Amino acid sequence: MFQIIGIVLLFALVFGSYIISGGKMDVIIHAAPHELMAIGGAGVAAFLISNSMTVIKATLSGFGKIFAGPKWKAQDYRDLLSLLFLLTKTMKSKGVIALEAHIEKPHESKIFERYPKITHDHFAVDFICDTLRMMTMNLEDPHQVEDAMEKQLEKHHHEAHAAAHALTQLSDGLPALGIVAAVLGVIKTMGSITEPPAVLGTMIGGALVGTFMGVFMAYGLVGPMATRLAAVLDEDHAFYKIIQAVLVAHLHGNAAQISVEIGRGNVPSASQPSFAELEEALQQIPNE
Repeated sequence: MFQIIGIVLLFALVFGSYIISGGKMDVIIHAAPHELMAIGGAGVAAFLISNSMTVIKATLSGFGKIFAGPKWKAQDYRDLLSLLFLLTKTMKSKGVIALEAHIEKPHESKIFERYPKITHDHFAVDFICDTLRMMTMNLEDPHQVEDAMEKQLEKHHHEAHAAAHALTQLSDGLPALGIVAAVLGVIKTMGSITEPPAVLGTMIGGALVGTFMGVFMAYGLVGPMATRLAAVLDEDHAFYKIIQAVLVAHLHGNAAQISVEIGRGNVPSASQPSFAELEEALQQIPNE
């Protein structure tokens, strides 16, 4: 919502101030299609040249995240803590054999099926199950497990940020492409140097529209979108850090309730449940 409001304000205030100060939109309207074709087309071409298909697809899907915001909401964090509570409690009270049935086939697990949104996130499920599987293989050194989890998280986060990085690179290049479009406009103007001043003025104004649009698109639209996408990805990444915090706390020998309380402390403030809210969520878990 705020992103849409921001875009509306951006256009209204920039072009509104231009009109109020006596500027005429005719020159911009006339030149805009050609300049957009040069700048936007070159930007898209450069984007395709510099990125893999995986990054291109991730960037396109990233536009939805820019406007929708983080994937994980407050209820999802409560569900995650409840899921981890059930898994660590099962491992501590019923042993490794009872846990294996859930981590080997999580999509058939009665524990996982209670939380479908988490179950549909492949990385979250694999991250939980792979870590618990390491624990069942007698890898019980908390520091080794934490280090292995950290490397997985860094890899996932780096790959997820490729889309934001690609948008940032595009933003950095747009002002230069605007200059390219402006130079082409100047070349065109120089070819008509014998025209009267009024005609030359219009042509030069049209050429300068290229510089304006390159800078405007870079710092008004694409750059802020890249920043917003990176922020959303960082907040979504916090969800997976909770998994690490809870499972490492479990390896240190803490009870399931203590482990999830440690995880609760790492939840982003805007989505963090209170102690009472988490306690209520755990109490509402039906007995198997």
